[in-house]
Amino acid sequence: MIQVYRIRTTAYKEEDFFLLTDLTEDQITDVVTPLIIAERKGHQEYDNEMIVDALQKRYHGRLIESYTDFETIVI
Repeated sequence: MIQVYRIRTTAYKEEDFFLLTDLTEDQITDVVTPLIIAERKGHQEYDNEMIVDALQKRYHGRLIESYTDFETIVI
């Protein structure tokens, strides 16, 4: 099933992004959590593109698209 998840890894809403994917929440957190922990320990910094790249590398061929904005349709 395809889902849209809001990915929030910091306290700053402007750093959030949305992920359109067929991955599960567990699959996403299994990849993202080590990146966050490594940065908090001072080992490696990450950005949202690195998160998406890590997901695409691990789950090659799956639907993984990131968005920061959506178009609005006003009716």
